[in-house]
Amino acid sequence: MSIKRISLIGVPVDVIQPENLESEVLELLAKPGTKQIVFLSIWNLLKARHKGLYSECINNADLIIPISKSILKGAKFLKKDVPVRYNPFEAVISILSILDSHYKTLYLFGSSKKTINKAEKNIKDTFRNLRVIGRYGGYYPKSVEDDIVEAIYKAQPSLVLLSDGIKEKNCWPYKRRNRFSTSIFLYYKDAFGIFSERVKRVKESTFNKGHEIFVEVLHNPFKIFLLLPFLWYIIVLVWYRLFKKN
Repeated sequence: MSIKRISLIGVPVDVIQPENLESEVLELLAKPGTKQIVFLSIWNLLKARHKGLYSECINNADLIIPISKSILKGAKFLKKDVPVRYNPFEAVISILSILDSHYKTLYLFGSSKKTINKAEKNIKDTFRNLRVIGRYGGYYPKSVEDDIVEAIYKAQPSLVLLSDGIKEKNCWPYKRRNRFSTSIFLYYKDAFGIFSERVKRVKESTFNKGHEIFVEVLHNPFKIFLLLPFLWYIIVLVWYRLFKKN
């Protein structure tokens, strides 16, 4: 197997080496039905511990890729297999490169019209063999949703890349999974913003140190209160270490 799934404080996380990403993506493409790749941050992990739609979405995802250093530290603390941490935008680039090398198709969904148009142009310029076969902006009225679902269903793209402007985020494709016959769905909020050069990428050195949260706090000071759920994460880890069998 190219991946191994572990459970971290009750939430599934996949251990996948970068060299195995291509084979895993191709396996997903070969499977029938709706598939989903999820980028899992420490905040997503804590949210997924609570029963509800989001927890169902994470538990049923086909590939769960950790993007927070705290997840790796938690796995090591609980003496589990330590996953590989991915930079989400770099992972998007890798996945698009895989699709490009196999002449696959892409549907873009999210952001403003101006942003998605610029993002589409830059994606086409970078990935010459990857066909963009549809697009629809985010922040759309509820009345057009059936048309969007129908368009994706008819297009049957290899990958639907979702970005900002999709209110339900990862849960959007999960809630509508029975309305699609195929396709992999991947949500990354900043995808089109970065591709359109509207949003700056976090510096690689900052990401590697696990300090991207400080950049988020600079943009939104209220995120300083994320310290409280992080402290709760540490308490839960200690509780699992002491009282739960791995």
